[in-house]
Amino acid sequence: MQYQIAVVVGSLRKDSINRKLANAVIKMAPADFSFKQVQISDLPLYNQDDDANQAAAVKRLKAEISASHGLLFVTPEYNRSMPGVLKNALDHASRPYGQNAWGGKPGGIIGVSPGATGTALAQQHLHNVLSYLDVPTLCQPEIFIQMKDGLFDEDGNIGEASKKFLQNWMDKYVAWVKKHVTA
Repeated sequence: MQYQIAVVVGSLRKDSINRKLANAVIKMAPADFSFKQVQISDLPLYNQDDDANQAAAVKRLKAEISASHGLLFVTPEYNRSMPGVLKNALDHASRPYGQNAWGGKPGGIIGVSPGATGTALAQQHLHNVLSYLDVPTLCQPEIFIQMKDGLFDEDGNIGEASKKFLQNWMDKYVAWVKKHVTA
């Protein structure tokens, strides 16, 4: 079986370190996993009045999430929480009520930040929302990464000092997805 994973990067910045982390960590997955970053930059602000006539970008996001077997969230931390663009994507793909595209899809959360605690609070808030949206989310090992020299090598891969740590997380994530996906 080929496992399709939707990757949601909670940063729109062109040179986002979280996008760089997403690109690097997915290379650590086994060959039976494929990853697709879903676009969230073109979503309008969520407005319940639009539920009956969702924008094309919202329909595309929901279709990509629905077609996936699992979810990987890679998020920065803004003001001690998840970025608004990520919350907006979560709201859109969970609506209208009863049409939650996220539901039942196993998820994992990682993130990197210059701060000493990495993205701990953003991840905590995201866990709370994902719990409500019925996304079984990998809780251990927790992975809070501080951006430091050497996290990435010159080719954009995970550097030697962090490779074992992140490979362990990826191995646990892969097992988590396989545990929750029925063929």
